[in-house]
Order: sequence, then C-alpha cells, then structure tokens
Amino acid sequence: MTTVSALVSPDAVFNQPPPLQDTNLFADDTALCEAVGREGGGWIAERAHAYGALLGRAETLRLGDLANRHAPTLHTHDRWGNRIDEVEYHPAYHELMRLGIEAEIHSLPWTSDRPGAHVARAALAFLRHQLDEGTSCPLTMTFAVVPSLRLQPDVAAEWEPRALSSAYDPRCLPADQKRGALFGMAMTERQGGSDVRANTTRAVPLGADGPGGEYTLHGHKWFCSAPMNDAFLVLAQAPGGLSCFLLPRFTPDGQRNAVHIDRLKDKPGNRSNASSEIRLDGAWARMVGAEGRGVATIIEMVRHTRLDCAWGSAATLRRAVAEAIHHTAHRSAFGRLLIDQPLMKNVLADLCLESEAATALAFRLARGFDQAAHDPAQRAFTRLATAVGKFWITKRTPAVTLEAMECLGGSGYVEEGVLPRLYRDSPVNSIWEGSGNIQCLDVLRALRHDPDALDVYLTEARLAQGADARLDRYLARLETEVHTADEARARWLTEHLALALQASLLVRHAPSAVADGFIAGRLAADGGLVFGCLPPGVDCDAIIARARPHAA
Repeated sequence: MTTVSALVSPDAVFNQPPPLQDTNLFADDTALCEAVGREGGGWIAERAHAYGALLGRAETLRLGDLANRHAPTLHTHDRWGNRIDEVEYHPAYHELMRLGIEAEIHSLPWTSDRPGAHVARAALAFLRHQLDEGTSCPLTMTFAVVPSLRLQPDVAAEWEPRALSSAYDPRCLPADQKRGALFGMAMTERQGGSDVRANTTRAVPLGADGPGGEYTLHGHKWFCSAPMNDAFLVLAQAPGGLSCFLLPRFTPDGQRNAVHIDRLKDKPGNRSNASSEIRLDGAWARMVGAEGRGVATIIEMVRHTRLDCAWGSAATLRRAVAEAIHHTAHRSAFGRLLIDQPLMKNVLADLCLESEAATALAFRLARGFDQAAHDPAQRAFTRLATAVGKFWITKRTPAVTLEAMECLGGSGYVEEGVLPRLYRDSPVNSIWEGSGNIQCLDVLRALRHDPDALDVYLTEARLAQGADARLDRYLARLETEVHTADEARARWLTEHLALALQASLLVRHAPSAVADGFIAGRLAADGGLVFGCLPPGVDCDAIIARARPHAA
C-alpha cells in the first residue's frame, strides 16, 4: 500500500498559511470602524482607510520586524573622545516615525478644531501601533506634552510649534535648527520608581527662580525613554519642592546639554525604543508650572499617555487576534481546518470578545477626552475611566497575545512571525506610566476626591440597563459594593468597573452575539478563568466572522 508520505517530496510545502499581509488594517477591523464613527471621529474614515491600506502592505509591515531586530546602539563618544551621547537607530525605525509624524499622530487633537479629534487621532495611531510598539512611545510623549507645556505659556510659545510640526527630522541639532521636534519624559529614579517624591535630583536656580526660570539640574534618571528626542519634561527638587522642568538636548547657545546617557536598558520587548539611564551634570533647564507643583504639572502629560496605553494595548490585541484567526482559517489538522474545530472555535471567539471589548472601551475613553474640555461630567468620567481602562486593557493584553501564539502552535513561537514580538511587547503598557497597583490606587483617589466621577461612570454603564438581566444584576452588585472597597480590594473594584462598562458598551453597540458572548464569558457564573471557556449557546461562528480579516 502506498502511503501519503511516500508520494510527497520532503521539500514540498503545503498546509502552511500564507502571511497576513497586503490587507487593509482599517477596513478589515469592523469593531474599530464602528467605534470610530460612533464616538465622533467618523470624519477620519477616508484617511484611516488609505492609511490602513498603506500600513497593511508587506513591505510596511516588515518595518516593525526590522526596527526590533536591529536594536538601537548607544555611542557615548566620537572617535576623537568627545562626549556625544547619541543613539543610532535602524532606518526602519526612522521610517516608522515618519509614518507616524506625517499622519499627525503626535498632534491632531491640538491642530484640528473638528469635534472628535482625539478619537480620530486614536484611530490612526491604533493602526500604526500594530506595526511596532516601540516607536509609539516618542509619538505618544510628543502628543501628551502639550497640555503640560501650556501651563507655562512662554515655554509653550517657543516649543509647541516645534512639537506640532508634521515634519520628521531625526538630525541631532538644536531644536531651532530643525523642521520639527520630539518630546520625552524622565520622572523616575533608582530609589523611588513611582514614588517620585523620593526623587533626589536637585534644581539650582541660575537667576530669577520660579515658573519659567532657568536652572541647572544635578542628579540621575532611572528611565528616560527615547533619549534622542529634542526635549524632555523631568522632575527635580527645587528649593520650593518637587517641580517640573523642560530639559532640552541642546542649550540656548547651541551646545550639547549636560545630559549623559549611562546605558540603554536591555529589555525583553519594546526593543526598537531606546530606554536609557541618564545623568544630569548641571544640565540647563527651565521650570514649567509652579514651583513645588511638579507632579500636578506633569500629571497632565501622564493622563494623556495613559490614554495611549489603553488604545495601544487594544491595538496589540487586535493584531494578535487577527493573526490567530488567519492562521487557523488556513491550517488543517485531523482532517479539517482548525477554525472549524469546536474547541479552537471557542478559544478564537473568546479572544475576539476580548479584542472588541478593549476597542470599545478605549475609544469611549477617547471621546471622553474630546468632550472633557467643555463638559465637566466628561472630565469626571475620564478622571476615573482613564485609570480603569489603562489598568484593565493592559492587563489583558499579555494573556491574549500568549493564547493567540498558542493558536499557531510551534509556528507561533518562532521569531519569523509577529506574535513573539507582540508577546514581549505586551507588558510594557501595563508597567509604563504607573503599573497596575498605581492605577487601582488612582481609582480609589478618584472615588474619594471626585464624587461626580463614580456617578457619571455608573450612569454611562446604566445606559444598557434592562437589555440583559445578567448585566443588571452585575451592576446592582457593583453599585452596592463599590463604596466598601478598600485598598486591599482595589484591583477587584477596578476589574469590575471595567467589565461593567465594557459589557454596557457591547450591549448597546455590538451585535447581540458579541454582547451575549461577553456577558456569558465574563459576568455570568459559568464563565472560566482561561480563554476558551465560553458556555453553550454562545454564537462563536458569528463572533469570529465579525473579527475575521478579509485576507483570512
């Protein structure tokens, strides 16, 4: 009897899925398209469609792989022994940055007067982020610095036009000689981490002190992301207490500032982005905001970077889930496609639910940012929802990327694919800008100091009341127990606040199969602790079909 193996050449390649490429990242994502339109950014759809097609090309997708395989290199000195403190990046890094800057991902809400600009910007950023996590960092920091800069109008007048420029200029020159500038931040120190009030870096006034005054900074920073950016917001101890400063890479007379890069961090992921340890040896800086109010000044920047952590992790979820669906739709095992096998179908549907719920929450949060400037209720909503969304979406991302990797089996664990990189990148948004416990403590602070925040948040969740009895019961319990949660229960509370709002958004806006599946798998008693435990009756086929990329 002739066997199949005897008929097939050992060099033949079959039953291998084609790469997921040459597709449209925007048009293929139904949940994203709907969220952008629903939350007020629909006017960006034409641009997003064109951008999604550009980013989905094979050659564009490869940029993310190249930028991470060829990590940044630190050059502390030139060949003659002069201190230069420069970081060299692969050309793919610069191309990814150009794609972001020219799309106005760093500036759109500050340059457009159209309603929904935060949502529109998040849509474009959501697409570009799927190529590379690391280059999102300098784009995010440049975007987020503007509200803090504006607390010091004279500094903002000089630096804001540079930050809002749509020209990417990576040259190492004084900012006034460049076509555009990028911003970073450096808050934490070795001994303090998130406890920035333990910072020891000193700020010494050069003349008139106070807001806008010139200082020299003496100390260190344990984390400084994207050290080749043109300026940074940093915290240092001034005579009047912890204060915020603008620290440029060059002094006003065009000399290199005394900002010395000791080393680049060797990180498990986010490798395209150079994170560094720096020393400040009398570096020139200007105070931004009131003396002694450094945290209050820089927190406006942090609030906006946390928004980006939420949609950034949602973008990673989407890319991971799309890769899993695509693979299983083309790979056969045991006589049929993986996507048609009941247990795999349950896993995929569960991952799709997590992705759509993350997208819905992130873009609802973005709408809150759009409306907060003129609506006190939305300002209160974002005060609470930012911490909730940042905590929950970023916490779910590593689990989803790991499960998506497993859907590909051994092929998902090799570096030729994208999933190992997504998995290594996935924890960074949970850690950066305040790790999980910090977010949960911030939730408690919001509840204690801004009573309107909880009322507005629960009012939003109650908009789905009456549509599903399971959600009604969940909300009733949450409203009873929210007032008794203490610090030890802060994670429990934050998780339940997130699930309540995600369920409400899906009940109101998603197809019934998606809403029912999410509630059955997350809120009902018969859900499981791992993905793939959706109970009988959930329409897995409909859920997967909604999330399936067209190429799959």
